[in-house]
Amino acid sequence: MRRSISLLAAGAALVIAAVLALAAPAQAAQLSPVSGFGSNPGNLAMYAYRPDGLPSGAPAVVLLHGCSQDATGYFTNSGWRTFADRWRFALIIPQQSSSNNATSCFNFFETGDTTRGQGEAASIRSMVGYAVSNYGTAADRVYVSGLSAGGAMSAVMLATYPDVFAAGSVVAGIAYRCATSMVNAFTCMNPGVDKTPAQWGDLVRGAFPGYTGARPKVAIWHGTADYTVATANANESRDQWTNVLGISASPTSTSSLPGGTTQERYGNDQVRVYRVSGMGHGTPVDPGSAADQCGTAAAYFLDTICSAYYDATFFGLNTGGPTTPPTSAPPTTAPPTTNPPTTGPCVTATNYAHVVAGRAYQQLGYVYARGSNQAMGLYNVFQTNGLRQTGPDYWVVGC
Repeated sequence: MRRSISLLAAGAALVIAAVLALAAPAQAAQLSPVSGFGSNPGNLAMYAYRPDGLPSGAPAVVLLHGCSQDATGYFTNSGWRTFADRWRFALIIPQQSSSNNATSCFNFFETGDTTRGQGEAASIRSMVGYAVSNYGTAADRVYVSGLSAGGAMSAVMLATYPDVFAAGSVVAGIAYRCATSMVNAFTCMNPGVDKTPAQWGDLVRGAFPGYTGARPKVAIWHGTADYTVATANANESRDQWTNVLGISASPTSTSSLPGGTTQERYGNDQVRVYRVSGMGHGTPVDPGSAADQCGTAAAYFLDTICSAYYDATFFGLNTGGPTTPPTSAPPTTAPPTTNPPTTGPCVTATNYAHVVAGRAYQQLGYVYARGSNQAMGLYNVFQTNGLRQTGPDYWVVGC
């Protein structure tokens, strides 16, 4: 009898296990290696992250790690996964190997890797093409961000492929083609190299001769206590990209953000410079669960401000994913059935002032643009945003 009971119990356990296995949800999205992504003259590895429910035509962001880092570490700590999940966009993360560079830095100083159609730049371009063809991501909504050597490589991609990237950010990096060998790479990093804006701009224009199309928007991040890549590089990068875009190198607005960060906007918000007070060399993160927080503090991931949040909103990625506004938010006007105009009144003010004027509303301490429901950050007088009106009672972030 005891044997019969044991057999029945074992059988019941198997049935229960089978039912639980059938009822278990599908495995959540993970960072995965990708092989056979196409031409790979730079001998890089590709990793990709596609959030569950990624829609066709979603944006894609290329993330470029720093020296002695890898794809997994950058994905885990930088905070970008938070917003990929929230706003539904893909992440493409190239990985350097020690066989290419002893410290696993992207070779931003080798002309063979920083020329359109060659080396590492061409490999990264192949990864983007693979994502468009195989994941269904949007060819016209591709962005790039990187740290240090990855930041310098981000500038490479923006310069060599302006027809591919709509915007990008350079975190603790240097201007495109400042360095053309390992020897002068160190000079570029510290103390830095001074060129005129036109000289810097010519280097970018020379990366794709004859190109007359639109140029990407650029965000530049730098810590004021960065002694690895001198802070002067933030100004040189600013001079390069404002010159390329044909706008003044004097900011049109300056505002204060969390983490002792000063944000400068140039032109029609085409270039931004973020200077993080007291921060050393690394990617700014701000661990926490608030809407504008992200990341994990670690070596070269410094607890100051969530740079991924500000980059994602600057790129316009916060329009994806669930679009239902908070349930207690005031009613908003639906967007026009046709594409809204790209021009209209534009107002730069504090989040508090926007709410008082009716251009935005606040919910649980955070502010959202009226009509578009785009996130604007904390409800206070310290954070400033530009809002452009593109329809009746319909405002979008960015001037």
